[in-house]
Amino acid sequence: MQRTEGDRQRRQHLADVSTGHTLRLLPWVTEDGKRCLLSTSDEGGFLSRLADDFEAVQLAVGEDVLKQARKALEDPMTPNAEVRYTAVRLSECLTDALRIAESRGLRLPAPDTSEDDDEDPATSAEAVE
Repeated sequence: MQRTEGDRQRRQHLADVSTGHTLRLLPWVTEDGKRCLLSTSDEGGFLSRLADDFEAVQLAVGEDVLKQARKALEDPMTPNAEVRYTAVRLSECLTDALRIAESRGLRLPAPDTSEDDDEDPATSAEAVE
C-alpha cells in the first residue's frame, strides 16, 4: 500500500502532537512548489533562526519592491513591459508576505475561551466600546 502526501503529513502531525513538537511553516517552498514544514520543540534552533532571518529579508525586499512599484505606477509614461514586471514582482512579494503571515498565525497560542463562554455577548460588546 502506497501512502499519499496527505497520509504522511497526518502521521507526522500525530507524532508531533504526541511528542510536544509543533510544525512551523517555513518561508520557502521546494523546487516543485510544495510547502516546507519544520517539526521542532525548540523555537531557538538553527533552522528556526534561519527561517526568522529569511522572513525578515523577504519583508525588506517587499518594502523595496513596493517603493519601486509606486514610482513606476505613478508615471503614466512607464512602458507596459515595466508595469508587467512590476506586477510580477509585487505578486511574488505578496505570496511571501502571505506565507509569513500564515506561519506566524499558526504559531500564535490558542485563545483561552473558558472565561469567555460564561459572558453575555451584549455585555462584551459594551465593554469594547
